[in-house]
This record gives sequence, C-alpha cells and structure tokens, in this order.
Amino acid sequence: MPKPAIIGWSHGKFGRSESPLPEMMGDVARDAIADAGLEPSDIDVIHVGVYNNGLSKQGFEAALPGVVFPELSLTPAHRHENACATGSTAVFSAHDSIAAGRHKTALVIGAERMTQASGHDVNEVLLSASYREEEEHFKSFAGVFGEIARQYFDRYGDHSETLARIAAKNHANGSQNPLAHMQKDLGFDFCNTVSEKNPYVAEPLRRTDCSMVSDGAVALVMAAEDVAASAPQAVTWRGMGNANDVLPLSQRDPLEMAGARRAMAQALDAAGIGIYDLDLLETHDCFTIAELLEYEAFGLAEPGQGHRLLTEGTTAVGGRLPVNASGGLKAKGHPIGATGVSMHALAAAQLTGRSPGIQIQDPELAGVFNMGGAAVSNFASILERAH
Repeated sequence: MPKPAIIGWSHGKFGRSESPLPEMMGDVARDAIADAGLEPSDIDVIHVGVYNNGLSKQGFEAALPGVVFPELSLTPAHRHENACATGSTAVFSAHDSIAAGRHKTALVIGAERMTQASGHDVNEVLLSASYREEEEHFKSFAGVFGEIARQYFDRYGDHSETLARIAAKNHANGSQNPLAHMQKDLGFDFCNTVSEKNPYVAEPLRRTDCSMVSDGAVALVMAAEDVAASAPQAVTWRGMGNANDVLPLSQRDPLEMAGARRAMAQALDAAGIGIYDLDLLETHDCFTIAELLEYEAFGLAEPGQGHRLLTEGTTAVGGRLPVNASGGLKAKGHPIGATGVSMHALAAAQLTGRSPGIQIQDPELAGVFNMGGAAVSNFASILERAH
C-alpha cells in the first residue's frame, strides 16, 4: 500500500483578511505546489475543507480554487465539512485516496473567512456544532465549553489558574509566530484576572480562555512515495487515529473525552510509541479547558491532575513535551476549516526545521490532534520526517 507523505505546504497569516475566500485559497494552493517542487498539472485531486454553514452565502467551495487558479479548474475536487475537524477530514481523505492507489498526488486546502459575518451570525454558526435540540440554551459554543469547565471545577475544584496558565503559555508562544492572529504575550496575571478587557464570556471561561474569530487559509501537497522521493522535503505518518463520540453531552461524560482518547491511542499504537515519545504536540485548544482535558485524555496526567503539567513546565517549550509551540488556536487563531490543515503544516514545518515561529530543537516525532464539536469528531496524527 502506498505510504502518503506531505511534501509541500503554505500557511497564510491568520487574523482579519480583506481578501475573498477564493483568493485566499488560490494563494496558498499556488505556493504549496511550488514548495513541493511540482506544477499545477501534477495535482491529481483537490480536497477542500471549509465549514461555512452560513458564514457565507457562497457554497460549493470545492470549485472555488479553480476560479482564481485556472490551471486547477479541471482537476477533480471535493469539499469536506466536519465542524472544527473539517481541515483534518480533508487531510485524512487525501491520505486515503493516495494510500488506496487512486491518486499519486493531492492538494489539500483548508480555509475559512469568518470576520465579515456579524457576531450574531458567527455565534449561530458555531453553536450548530453542538446538539442544538438539547444544548440551545447554552446560547453559544463558548457556553457549551463553559458548562464543561463548570463540571470539571465541580469534580476537581476551581482550576481557573490552570486555565490561565494554558492561555498565558499559548499566547507567549504565539507572540513569536508571525502567522498568528494575536502576537502578544499577555502574561499569566492578565489571563488569570477578570477585568474589563478580560471579562467572563461563559463563566468560568474568560475571554482569554476562548479562541478568536479568524480568517485564514493553509494548503498542503501530499504524494505517494515515488513522487515524494524526489521532493525537496517529505513528512510521513507513523500513526493515525480517528474516532467519534456521541453528539449530545447528556449521553456521555464530557470530561472523559472518550473519542479523543481513542483517536490518540490508535495513532500511538500504530506508531509503536507512548505519548511522551513525542517531541511536540499541536492540539486543539479552542478553549483552554479543551487543552486541559486533552492532557488527561491522552495520558499525560491522571484525571483531575492536568494542572501539574503547567506548574511543572512539562508542556512549555523546553519542557518534556511542548504543547502548542505555534500558539495554538488560542493565539494563532481558529479559522474553522483551516485549523486541522494548519496543525499538520506547522508540525511538518517543525520536523523539517522550517517553523515560522518557535523551532523545537531536532524533533523526530510530532503529534497532531484536531477535533470537531465538543470532542465528537476526533483526528490524531503522528508525523515523522522522511527526508
């Protein structure tokens, strides 16, 4: 079975963009193909990840790259949507098409333009990633994770300081990433203090506990081994995992993150390693409580003990397992469809010594975890450098 590799990538700056979505997608697609040392005619298939769901009246996003990139207009293209895991769904679909031998090369584009929509509309779109029949009363997706944080505090005590440490860590990392939406080190005290500039959004979550509404686009080129052999760089999968969990919070223990645990366990088992064998981890911190729960779901700490990783510096750059050296969704931004593609691109950049921000020293294995909804759709990758 062919072994797919990531052989090129392009990562636009996240934040507020005045460019239309097709132009954002076309720019990163063109640059990623060039980075891979290929021509547009070398691309066999395109996988596009855009959530949309009301952010724009323009659908049919699979066809948009061909609008501004005519060389791709006749290339087969497919659009994927899977809540906040939309980008990784596109990546895994491209991987599968190459591994199955159907295609030699694939272009993956993850993109979202969110800032042109009203705050009300963005809120409604994001809330649709919850089970609205039961969870409408939370009024926002932040409200859903606020409820999860409240349950965590009820079970394990007030961990507001722990969440602030996660936020401060990721903002410090993001301050060194020129592609991040927010490039400012906010500091622990600011993140830990409720103020006019850092109010509660969905108690106990403060503004600094929530990722930002962002625009952004990222592209990857993936290829079979024979194509990757002559590419300028190649990063392959050592292991992969994909698992779902039931959508309604009422039907599960949201603090367990069973689907996330299963996806990461699958990836680690396939790779033949333990979680601490990773040299870095890019994980889904849409809210700081999510990163804390992921620590525990992945086995970095026992349930209720994730706070120790922050106080001991385990997940800091220079610690035993740096988490979100890019700044994570918290500082880098969270353009929904682009997020999973961004995680894979920046992990590949770390492994090839090309990180645009903080560069982890001589990494051999990188972990990626991207989830849709409240850990409903879960994707895990273990990546390693091929050459």
